[in-house]
Amino acid sequence: MDTKIGSIDTCKATHNDAVTIHTPMIPFNSPDSTLGRHIARRLVQVGVTDVFGVPGDFNLTLLDHLIAEPGLQFIGCCNELNAGYAADGYARARGVGACVVTFTVGGLSVLNAIAGAYSENLPLICIVGGPNSNDYGTNRVLHHTIGLSDFSQELRCFQTVTCYQAVVNNLEDAHEMIDTAISTSLKESKPVYISISCNLPGIPHPTFSREPVPFCISPRLSNKMGLEAAVEAAAEFLNKAVKPVVVGGPKLRVAKASDAFVELANASGYAVAVMPSAKGMVPEHHPHFIGTYWGAVSTAFCTEIVESADAYLFAGPIFNDYSSVGYSLLLKKEKAIIVQPDRVTIANGPAFGCVLMKDFLAALAKRLKHNPTAHENYRRIYVPEGHPLKCEPKEALRVNVLFQHIQRMLSGDTAVIAETGDSWFNCQKLKLPEGCGYEFQMQYGSIGWSVGATLGYAQAAQEKRVIAFIGDGSFQVTAQDISTMLRCGQRTIIFLINNGGYTIEVEIHDGPYNVIKNWNYTGLVDAIHNGEGKCWTTKVRCEEELVEAIETATEAKKDCLCFIEVIVHKDDTSKELLEWGSRVSAANSRPPNPQ
Repeated sequence: MDTKIGSIDTCKATHNDAVTIHTPMIPFNSPDSTLGRHIARRLVQVGVTDVFGVPGDFNLTLLDHLIAEPGLQFIGCCNELNAGYAADGYARARGVGACVVTFTVGGLSVLNAIAGAYSENLPLICIVGGPNSNDYGTNRVLHHTIGLSDFSQELRCFQTVTCYQAVVNNLEDAHEMIDTAISTSLKESKPVYISISCNLPGIPHPTFSREPVPFCISPRLSNKMGLEAAVEAAAEFLNKAVKPVVVGGPKLRVAKASDAFVELANASGYAVAVMPSAKGMVPEHHPHFIGTYWGAVSTAFCTEIVESADAYLFAGPIFNDYSSVGYSLLLKKEKAIIVQPDRVTIANGPAFGCVLMKDFLAALAKRLKHNPTAHENYRRIYVPEGHPLKCEPKEALRVNVLFQHIQRMLSGDTAVIAETGDSWFNCQKLKLPEGCGYEFQMQYGSIGWSVGATLGYAQAAQEKRVIAFIGDGSFQVTAQDISTMLRCGQRTIIFLINNGGYTIEVEIHDGPYNVIKNWNYTGLVDAIHNGEGKCWTTKVRCEEELVEAIETATEAKKDCLCFIEVIVHKDDTSKELLEWGSRVSAANSRPPNPQ
């Protein structure tokens, strides 16, 4: 079976007939038979209709050909870092994203965003306008470089954060290199790097004289014997357990296994939890869903059920110092089945390679005895969470009151973007309605990510209203691209949480460097708005003002970009951040082992 890529259905043979793909001829030397138009058509074909970037002299001709392609829009961002973050957010909603920058000075600026996309397993096509093809091998020194005649610095930087690199400086193999790069990004679910010499995009070549043949990317297949053996061993392990549980991890996305995970949950009857970075990948309205498993800062009663289980299956986990709360999880290897995208490890016993997660989970679902014991235990000990203390009239707004009102805003027509910081912890406690999107960047944790990611996600998922939660410290890193949101006519609601500093850092290790210069954030956004586009801003200091602001944003200003600055006390944090910060601090400050 072949996979479907973007909006293109692959062609499949039936009854052993050969497949004939009819693609219209484009006359050689036509304006449409160029390298630039080929890559533009490829992007549209895989589902990219918006490319984010910053123009520079090495990519200008390429941009001409990209914007000439029907169905492809170039969205100019305020800097390359934000363009990369936007492509990241776009890929989360659309399945693939793309950005275009100029050589080295632009490439090294976007590099941090590409590294983040790599860490989160996102297909992202990073295109760089490179030097003139005649300059390679000439010992010439070019501008936008560090002053060496070796042009490979940028390439060497990208090699560690992309799964494939193509330097296109001649037309003969350009077609093959571009197609290989894009298909590799889709297959590996990782970013790729494509450098295109600045003098090549407008030149016709016979290899571009047809419309691109639609991608037919054969999916990976499980080793049948390995799959059967893994399912047999896992079923035996789980069926003899008394109170097993299943926990979804962030690699459910790259394995495309969320549906298979739900199938397993339905068949098994086990209590179902997610790791924090998998929030949104498993439906929270599932009858056996018990919340987020995050060690000491888990959803109430979730950690007790998971860690007291006598068997747990983790599907696609990432155990790092953040997700393990400073390595403090009380899990035992001998109780765990760890399912990665193409590998299954059972307790201290066997490991099975070349076994795809979605195949394994679907097959295992058919072999498990129904066992709701863990979920029944959860229901016995569960006590409904309390409500925040009622605010006095005009009392300073508390964060727990803020998120009580946010919960009521969520629906299947919304999506939540949570910035690195206390927004992680507050947003984790939100109960997502069916269809509500949710994204944050936990593995890389780059502050400022959410501004660009909100831009990209909202552009890719225009049917949803994005609600973003950004701390003041993070916002100062990437604030400029509010202007791009306005140019694109987006109707996002941004809650800027102003508490005067880097609160997450304060709870790990405090110091004067965690206090930042306060801005008039609504005044800044008003200045960026400058009367062009639809924008509404307000400051809120108490619950009454918050209620009024939410009502305005969701009714009278529902078609506007709404920016709500929420002013809270500098020490008003979630209890989870206080606990998590102290544990991460302890992990960071471990003394050196004796030599």
